[in-house]
Amino acid sequence: MVKIGLQFKATLENITNVRPEGEDFRWFLKLKCANCGEIPEKWQYINLMDSVPLKGGRGSASMVQKCKLCARENSIDIMRDTITPYNAEDSERFKTMVQFECRGLEPVDFQPQAGFAAEGAESGTKFPEITLLEKDWTDYDEKASESVGIYEVTHQFIKC
Repeated sequence: MVKIGLQFKATLENITNVRPEGEDFRWFLKLKCANCGEIPEKWQYINLMDSVPLKGGRGSASMVQKCKLCARENSIDIMRDTITPYNAEDSERFKTMVQFECRGLEPVDFQPQAGFAAEGAESGTKFPEITLLEKDWTDYDEKASESVGIYEVTHQFIKC
């Protein structure tokens, strides 16, 4: 079992507390089989709501799948307690946003999509339903009379 952290990095403008919103937030990943190295072309998602039992009664995971190339059964689980918001003081630095417990699967790419939320840095204005698919997001904070944005979204994976 390996723990892998997804580190998030972005430039924040007048915004803080960027986070995945809700149990149904979808983490879109490309996953590599640690046994044979196969990386399927399509994006796969995992979320906190999904729980699949592991063979032999060893608990459960967010996703259990059999590798199409080597037929090995692998799993990946979201470590609920590790989900952390990305704040204004983290801007332009990598910060671990979530950790995954990996058994035979290794995340190699992440695609941020819909389901993020954030708040105005000064005003506390709520911004639900932020989509980061384009790696940039902008809006206007009426309360603070200023533009807000999340720019140059990037990521990396680290072993924890």
